[in-house]
Amino acid sequence: MLKHSLNERARRIWAAVEAHTLGYGGASLVAQATGISRSTIVRGMKEVRGGRGAEEGRVRRPGGGRKSATATNPHLRGALEQLVDPVSRGDPESPLRWTCKSTRLLARELAAEGHQASDWLVRELLYDLGYSLQANRKTKEGARHPDRDAQFRHINIRVARQLRLSHPAISVDTKKKELVGDFKNGGREWHPLGKPEPVRVHDFIDAKKGKAIPYGVYDLALNRGWVAVGIDHDTATFAVNTIRRWWKEMGSKEYPRATSLLIVADSGGSNGSRLRLWKWELQRLADATKLTIHVSHLPPGTSKWNKIEHRLFSFISQNWRGRPLLTHATIVKLIANTRTSKGLKVRCVLDNRRYPKEVKINEEQMATIRLKPDSFHGDWNYSIRSREG
Repeated sequence: MLKHSLNERARRIWAAVEAHTLGYGGASLVAQATGISRSTIVRGMKEVRGGRGAEEGRVRRPGGGRKSATATNPHLRGALEQLVDPVSRGDPESPLRWTCKSTRLLARELAAEGHQASDWLVRELLYDLGYSLQANRKTKEGARHPDRDAQFRHINIRVARQLRLSHPAISVDTKKKELVGDFKNGGREWHPLGKPEPVRVHDFIDAKKGKAIPYGVYDLALNRGWVAVGIDHDTATFAVNTIRRWWKEMGSKEYPRATSLLIVADSGGSNGSRLRLWKWELQRLADATKLTIHVSHLPPGTSKWNKIEHRLFSFISQNWRGRPLLTHATIVKLIANTRTSKGLKVRCVLDNRRYPKEVKINEEQMATIRLKPDSFHGDWNYSIRSREG
């Protein structure tokens, strides 16, 4: 019972004292009773009689134990660094440049070069060299526009002004397209042990079920979401029709006295700042609702900062994690049942309409749009008024 509470030297000395007390044959008896080797006990007895042993604070005498692998092979650390990062080390032709560098593979490569190292030793050396297991991280946003920060400030000012007037301000975007059917969906969900839900091995689109295109509208003031799940193409017509349905079913009821609508959108996609069809459809929306529609686009390459991404879409993804999206009805129900502790509520509808691609808006049609660019970056910030007002 006592030996497990002692370090190596203390156990040796304790066993030696017990053997000395027993007299002749004591070393063998203590070895049999404790499992400590007889040679270790005899060495301890010599230490006790001679007053020798480890220095104060040490377990072993100086020089005791096996030398480290890097001490016996001073070139091991450099060889490992060469394998882990061959490009920065001047070896762009290394085969490991195009290989998943697991510790086991690295150990085999080191052995092929004449360095003996286990995968556990490789792991320890990598930690000593400052390496760790890491995933990819989305940080590159492309070229940074010089007016990026100024545009964000401009958007914040427009949103604050709109909310002070008790008029709606919404963030819009298309969520990632999803395959409909028994396909693997990222994340995990609770299931009986050993009974995961079976899904297909390969993610080839099911021609009968197709895909789902969720386009979302997020109310920045009320923390409410509206999502239309399209089945055809993600076009500007589909995007604006979603906003139109949101206004008819939700927006007009929440803001009965509103005379304007502010839309914050990305610079690309179906609501891109350069897209003629987007502006044409917004003009039609302004004509139908008699609202003055203000639009502010996020600077290029900053779509992840769109409010709808982390206030609505992220929670939808959490809600359906680990569940195959078997049908369009399944997707609609999962989106509609998304809730958060901060009070987020979502309504979701299925949009069965067809939206043809490559619809062209000519110069004559563009000339009829009552578009007024802002004084600051009119390509990103503009207003569209009803042609009847």
